[in-house]
Amino acid sequence: MLRRTLTLLLAATTLAGCNLAPPYQRPGLPVGQAWPVPTATAPAAASAGDLAWRDVFQDARLQQVIDLALRQNRDLRVAVGNIEQARAQYRIQRAELLPAINAVGSESKAHTPAGASQFGVGGTFDQYSATVGFSAYELDLFGRIRNLSAAALQSYFAVEENRRTVQISLIAEVAAVYLTLAADQDLLAIFQGALKSREDSLTLIQKRFEAGAASQLDLSQAQTLAEQARSDAAVAVAQVAQDRNALQLVVGAEIPVELLPNGDVTAVSILAELRPGLPSDVLTRRPDVLAAEHNLQAQNANIGAARAAFFPRISLTAATGSASAELGGLFKAGSGAWSFAPQIVLPLFAGGANVANLKGARAGRDIAVAQYEKAIQTAFREVSDALAVRATIRDRVSAQERLVTAATEARRLSQARYDRGVDSYLVLLDAQRTLYGARQTLLAAKLVEALNRVELYKSLGGGSSPDPAERS
Repeated sequence: MLRRTLTLLLAATTLAGCNLAPPYQRPGLPVGQAWPVPTATAPAAASAGDLAWRDVFQDARLQQVIDLALRQNRDLRVAVGNIEQARAQYRIQRAELLPAINAVGSESKAHTPAGASQFGVGGTFDQYSATVGFSAYELDLFGRIRNLSAAALQSYFAVEENRRTVQISLIAEVAAVYLTLAADQDLLAIFQGALKSREDSLTLIQKRFEAGAASQLDLSQAQTLAEQARSDAAVAVAQVAQDRNALQLVVGAEIPVELLPNGDVTAVSILAELRPGLPSDVLTRRPDVLAAEHNLQAQNANIGAARAAFFPRISLTAATGSASAELGGLFKAGSGAWSFAPQIVLPLFAGGANVANLKGARAGRDIAVAQYEKAIQTAFREVSDALAVRATIRDRVSAQERLVTAATEARRLSQARYDRGVDSYLVLLDAQRTLYGARQTLLAAKLVEALNRVELYKSLGGGSSPDPAERS
């Protein structure tokens, strides 16, 4: 009997093709079809979002640091743990599509007084049973359970995309902190060089002052510049130490000394030619946008589950086994027993709960649409901002390089004129300050150029994502 019942249940479940969820349609892109900053990339060119991170961050030491972060970073571990939780939740929900079959053994004792007995004879009665069956299995005729399972699956996909977002952000953050450390080491070298130069200059001015060839003003100005350079160098030493601490925190482990940068931010190799591709290709493949779309699909499935609540529910309970008044006769001939209890529940009045649940599901879908569109708009802005910086940063760096060259020459000439007594020490100090500031500004521009490549990699999605159909 149980085998026949299970066969009928599986056939009914297979044939139940009614799905009350509205057909899913991806919302249109709420942004333009071209980047606001013109690019030299042909429209058909592949996006940098298709590149693996090793193809972008080509420096060998930086690659090893990123590898270490991907293994040790705690935020990424939390994201991976969230995936396991979401996967388990989906499997729990999916299990409701099939009946839960259990083996049950039971014993009952009951005492009936003679006055309550049908035959006027009282006594204590035993009942032993051993059965195999299922209880309250719902036939999913209107897709309620299937839609709940689909919503759980889309939620799982969204969590997985969130994990990819965390990973891409982690890679970009490690690279940014690594570059910042290298740049601050360069800045420290500038300050230390300036300190040595100004201390030498102070020594020379001191001797000239003692010989009567320099004024007290010249000496005081030289002392001021030397102390300023000493203060700047101390600040830079602390900043480099803080950068190392920040890098260690984001990596999540002790970083071997041989993997740390040694200054020269321009020597950290990062792919310069990062093509943006088309907005319609890039924005719909970013993991945060994909996560928003999976959440939208989950809300769409919830509407189908809410609609199914208006229709009858059919549930079945069935069991087969053996029953006996004595434990020794439980499995003897003639002790076979079975039960079959179908139930249909037709909702007539729920105080408006089903209507409210459906309205809530539709509102959830509308919220998810707005969140999906906002995710696309945010992504569009991030890519556009990165492209805007990239369009001008090379000119900025070139201008600063020419400024440093000119300032270096001006300082050389001012030093020569001061040595010959043509110009005052004030003119030489002004030339030194200009060169000092120009070198710092050039370094800052080079750091912006390097960080812009990191930001562009991150905003473009940091690598192509797997096809959700293949993943499911």
